[in-house]
Amino acid sequence: MITALKSVPASVPETAPVQIEVRGVDKVFATGGHEVVALKGIDLEVRHGEFICLLGPSGCGKSTLLNAVAGFQPPSRGVVLVDGQPITAPGPDRGMVFQEYALFPWMTVAENIAFGLQIKRMGKAEIAERVEVLLHKLHLQDFRNRFPKDLSGGMRQRVAIARVLALDSPILLMDEPFGALDALTRRTLQDELLRIWEEVGKTVLFVTHSIEESIYLADRIVVMTYRPGTIKQEVRVEMPRPRDGASAEFNRLKRDLAQMVMEEQQRFNADEIHSVTAD
Repeated sequence: MITALKSVPASVPETAPVQIEVRGVDKVFATGGHEVVALKGIDLEVRHGEFICLLGPSGCGKSTLLNAVAGFQPPSRGVVLVDGQPITAPGPDRGMVFQEYALFPWMTVAENIAFGLQIKRMGKAEIAERVEVLLHKLHLQDFRNRFPKDLSGGMRQRVAIARVLALDSPILLMDEPFGALDALTRRTLQDELLRIWEEVGKTVLFVTHSIEESIYLADRIVVMTYRPGTIKQEVRVEMPRPRDGASAEFNRLKRDLAQMVMEEQQRFNADEIHSVTAD
């Protein structure tokens, strides 16, 4: 049975210590004989325990920025720090959840969750205990012996989240993890993610193109511009959780964000038209 979300403060206090720092980050890709500036002059601070959503249209560099924090793609200029240390590669302090589930098809649900712990050579008893906790936390206990092919998209994403949570990384990086799900499953997993975040106090950096999702989840929404990706505006969401999508405050913020995002979407559309006519 899924219980209701607790009423919690709107956001992490601004006095909380900074955990992730992005300083003057540019990212340039060489493609088709020319350079594409994906990110330009990104400065961002994320505080311990904060839930941040990166919002913007396709091509604004949301995933590129997330990959820089993950250590998958080093910046062309600038630096990304976690707890004051420069990021040079992926590390156990940052867990990543992708839109594609990336589960091992030959492993059961329980085996997929346990995989990272086995790589870390954790003891069998501790692995079994941690897997059991996560199976119940994400309502997967009745599916422990199923294979990914036998699960719905929503269930597969729960397994992917459980596998990352098993490693107990203090930072959770999520790249549109619910983007391919139907609306009901998406809301269910949003609520479960918020519940886990409340319980364990992870720092979350979450990429989305959904305005409603960003308002429902985030302490702070970082709106990004179309290429080159810069920070257009940071919006602090002051509504307490759980948030009512029908409320006047929710819809007022939704309209404001929609205007910001639409401006960047129009730039994207104009660029696409220009690219077609240039060909």
